[in-house]
Amino acid sequence: MAIEKIEKIKKAIKARESAVVAFSGGVDSTALAALAYEVLGDRALAVTLDSPLFPKRQLETAVETACEIGIPHRILPFSNLSAPYFTANSINRCYFCKKSLLDTLIELAEENGYNIVLEGTNASEIKGENRPGYRAIREAGDKVLSPFAEFDVTKDEIRQIASIYSLSAAHRPSMACLATRFPYGQPITAEALRKIEKAEEYLFSLGFTQFRVRMHSNMARIEVPPEDFPEILRHSVQISENLKDTGFDYVTLDLEGFRSGSMDEPFLRKKAKEGEGEEKIQNLDK
Repeated sequence: MAIEKIEKIKKAIKARESAVVAFSGGVDSTALAALAYEVLGDRALAVTLDSPLFPKRQLETAVETACEIGIPHRILPFSNLSAPYFTANSINRCYFCKKSLLDTLIELAEENGYNIVLEGTNASEIKGENRPGYRAIREAGDKVLSPFAEFDVTKDEIRQIASIYSLSAAHRPSMACLATRFPYGQPITAEALRKIEKAEEYLFSLGFTQFRVRMHSNMARIEVPPEDFPEILRHSVQISENLKDTGFDYVTLDLEGFRSGSMDEPFLRKKAKEGEGEEKIQNLDK
């Protein structure tokens, strides 16, 4: 798999001659930045947007990872928190965020003579019911290239690419912006983001690596893999006290464990029930 797809991606990037890479320091953007730097050299620029949605730990990781690759790297301040269409946190929140992010990167690219913006959406991410962020990418047209989506590269294949290039991100846990910690309809505020970041930083300090702290009203719902349940429970008193000191009223452990996209589950269940209802009506009409 990997070698053939790597060559296709490198050819597509090389044809653009210069590029800005949307760079978070996660495995997707790291693999993409490494490929871009290999074929474009200093005509590739990694750009990290420093946002309230982007934990400081993640920003530090991005800086270290860019140095590891050797790619030129810039950090730009960025925030959507003054935009009501984003902070209202509708089901299309990711569309507004991605569109604003891409507009910022496209503007930077055009002002500095770069021909394209590269971003790391992969083939595993564009499957499913609710993918508004990918709609913003498609709307950007030929100003943005998503090679992993275009060449059907999955998350597992990206980790293979990162391993081939001996990148430290190869086995790094998946990251997601802090907006994913809120159920749709709950407003996203700077204060709430700070509470989530502090709570997750505390779990990091205890040695946990794959987890999320989701915020429901003022309750913290902790997701960790089921195999980490015993360790979470061993620290339950300290965790509860710390998160309440941070400002949460209640702290709970999700018995289903860690899973990406858990905030989409109510939406998907509703869609499934609506589909079942329509099928019953159609059967009655027969």
